[in-house]
Amino acid sequence: MILSGRLVLPDGVRSGQVQIDGDVITRVGPALGTPDQIFNDDCLVFAGMGDIHIHARDDVSELETYKEDFKTVSAAAIAGGVVHVADMPNNRVAPIDDATYRGKQAHLARRGVPIQVTLYAGIGPGTKPLSFAVPYKAYMGHSVGDLFFTTLEQLDETLAAYRGCNVSFHCEDPVLMEQHKSAPTHEKRRPPVCEVSATRFALQMIEKYDLTGKLCHYSVGEGLPLIRAARAIGLRVTCEVTPHHLYFDTAGLNDANRGWMQMNPPLRSTDDRLAMLAGLRDGTLDYLATDHAPHTLEEKARGISGQPHLDTYGPFVTWLMLEQGFTAEQVDRFCCRNPGDFVNPYTAPKKFGRIEAGYAASLTVLNLRRQVTITREQLHTKCGWSPFEGVTFPGSVEAVYVNGRQQS
Repeated sequence: MILSGRLVLPDGVRSGQVQIDGDVITRVGPALGTPDQIFNDDCLVFAGMGDIHIHARDDVSELETYKEDFKTVSAAAIAGGVVHVADMPNNRVAPIDDATYRGKQAHLARRGVPIQVTLYAGIGPGTKPLSFAVPYKAYMGHSVGDLFFTTLEQLDETLAAYRGCNVSFHCEDPVLMEQHKSAPTHEKRRPPVCEVSATRFALQMIEKYDLTGKLCHYSVGEGLPLIRAARAIGLRVTCEVTPHHLYFDTAGLNDANRGWMQMNPPLRSTDDRLAMLAGLRDGTLDYLATDHAPHTLEEKARGISGQPHLDTYGPFVTWLMLEQGFTAEQVDRFCCRNPGDFVNPYTAPKKFGRIEAGYAASLTVLNLRRQVTITREQLHTKCGWSPFEGVTFPGSVEAVYVNGRQQS
C-alpha cells in the first residue's frame, strides 16, 4: 500500500509517499508508485501520535472497568488520532513486581486491543525493581491504592534500589500538601509551592541515583527554570504537559464548573498556563500527555480529580497549531518523536514516532480545514463526557492507521 500527502518529517513538511508492507513502513520518498490513498493539501500526515500518560482503569481486579477498560480506551485513542499509549500503574492490583506486572500484561493481551499499550510499573514504599526493563512511576502524594509516599525521605530510601532506571514522578510534596489540607479550595490545598518543592526533590533524586527521569503533567511556570538548569548540568530529565494545563486556568473557575475542573495537580493561574505554552514551544516541555483520567459524572460530582482527554487529542493539537502558532515540526516533536523515543525501549521489535523505513506503519492524519465541535455523543471513552464539550476546534482527525490498517 502507498499513501500520498504532505508528510511531517523532522526536517520539515514536504509532499511525498509512504509505502507500507504489512505492519511496517518500508519506503518513504517523492514518487514510489501509484498511490492507494491520497490526502489533499488540507491534511498533514504525521507519524502515529502517542500519549505516554493515561489511566485505562483496567486490571485483573476489573473493579474500575465500569468507567473505562483497555478496549474503550483504545477506541477513544484512535478517535483522537493516538496510536500508542502508556498506562499508569495506580490500579487496585498495582503492577509492582514481576508477577503482578506479568499478570496485567496477560490481562491486556486478553482484551485484544489494536493499539500499542505500554505498562508502567509502580514504585511504592518498599518496592524493588522488576527483573526486566520497564518504565516506572513514583507518586509523591496520595493516589489510588497504596502507591504513594507520606514523606520524601521514604521515597529517597526506596529509590536507592532503582539506580539507573526510567522513573516518572508525580511532583507534589506530600508534607506541604498536608500543611495546606484545610485550605478552602482544591487549588489552594495543592498550591504551586508543592509542585516546585517536589520538582527540586525529583531532580535531586534523578542526579543522586542516575535516573532517566520524567516529570509528569507539569503546571507551574516557576519550575521551568529548574528543569532547564538540571539539563544544563547533564541530568536526563524530560517533562510532560497536559491539554487542561494548556487550555484552562483558574480565571475560568466558578461554582458551577469547579467540580469538573478538578485534577491533580490543579489548574493554575493564567500566567502559569501561558508559561506552559511557552515551555512546550521552546522545548522545555517534551510531551503532550493527557493524564486521561476517566471518571463518571457521578464521581466528578463527589469531587474526584481527573479529566478524560483521549477522544479530543487530535482536535486539540489543531488548536495548538492554528490558534497558538505551533509548527508541524514542533507538534511532531512532542506528539510523535518524543513519545516514540520514550516507549521504544519497551515495544521491540516495533518502533514508533517516525515516518521512516523500519518504523511501525501507524500514522495520524489531521485535517486542518475541517472543524469539529465536541459533543458527548461522539465520544468513545466509557465515562461518557469531556471538558471540551461544546468547544469547536479548528481541525480534526482525518484518518488513523494502526499497524498498516486504516482505523478511521
